[in-house]
This record gives sequence, C-alpha cells and structure tokens, in this order.
Amino acid sequence: MGFRDVGDHGRTRSLDVHAVLFDMDGTLVESAAAMDRHTRRWARRHSLDPEKVIRASHGRRDIDVIRELAPHADPHAELAWFDHLSCTDAAGVRAAPGARRLLDALPPRRWGLVTSATRSVARSRMAAAGLPLPDVLVCAEDVTAGKPSPEGYLTAAARVGAPPSYCLVVEDADVGLRAARAAGMPALAVAGPPGPVHGHRIAGLGALSVTAH
Repeated sequence: MGFRDVGDHGRTRSLDVHAVLFDMDGTLVESAAAMDRHTRRWARRHSLDPEKVIRASHGRRDIDVIRELAPHADPHAELAWFDHLSCTDAAGVRAAPGARRLLDALPPRRWGLVTSATRSVARSRMAAAGLPLPDVLVCAEDVTAGKPSPEGYLTAAARVGAPPSYCLVVEDADVGLRAARAAGMPALAVAGPPGPVHGHRIAGLGALSVTAH
C-alpha cells in the first residue's frame, strides 16, 4: 500500500500489509451532514446540548452515547429510533472521493469494514454511497465494547486471517485511531483530528495506491 503523508511534502511511502480495515463514516462515506441532522434531533428529543452530543459521538457507537448522555432512557428503544432515522434519511450521503477506485483495486478478501454503526445502518449508508459491502463487516452489535476498544479491529483481523501487525487501519476519528493503536495495527488518519495521531496523516483516499502481491 502506497500513501502520501501530508507532513512529508507529498513524498510517497509504502507499507507491506496483508489487509486493509476501513472505518466507514468520515472515511469511506461522507455522511457528516446526515449524522449532524440526526444527532441534533436526538439531542432535542432529550433536551440536551446538540454541540455536546456531537462532540461526544464522533466515531462512537450510538448505544454507548445514549447510555452515557441519556442514562434514564431505554437504550434499545433509543437505538431503534436512531437506526430508523439513519436508514430512512440518507440525504447527502455519498462516497468519499477516491473510495470506489480504492476498493475496486483491493482483492475482495483483503479488505474489511469496522464501523461503530449498526449493521442495518452500515448496509444503508454503503448502498446510498454506491459502495460494495466487504465479506468482512464488523458492526456495533458484533462487539461487546466499541471504539476505542481494539475489539472490532482484532475481530476483523481474525476474519481476514491476517496478523494484527499486518492489517492497516484507515480512520478519521480519534477513538478509531486509538483502537488501532491498542490492536497493534499501523494506521492512516484521513484528514484526521488536529494534533498528534497514531500512524500517518493523509489528505484523503486519493493519497492511497494499491500494489497487490
């Protein structure tokens, strides 16, 4: 896998990896506008500060945010509300630039998706973005602990049959990069949060190239 580090004057670097594990929202799929709408509606539903909820939710499972910020609500009923909204309102959801080209260049069993979204939402958003679902799909309900726990990425590594150190994680959220670090996996931050990150920072998926071997 070749990539151009934004902090290295556009120089192309390379990593020898057996599999690439992608986050979905903010990485393969541009869904920020839809997620912002949904989060603000949920915040108003519980008389919470929308900006606080948005900050708390980036990269995390909805069920974890619900339990943290609305502890007296029924978390499963709230999650069902969130999922229904997410699956029926996909306005503005689209593939990130370069996503389709990159996925088409990867062998089918050499990439997977590790997302904090539920399976129904992941299927809906990938379809709205016109992107294929991989054979290896690890969603919110597949793990007992969401990001920054490494559980999701370690589960995906086992499913693709690759050692964690030979799985490259591509992420946009700090919690996801922390999960990759805890899993012992190299990582690329797509745009990424300000400040230090685990791994290298790239400007977007267009900065990646694939050489199969």
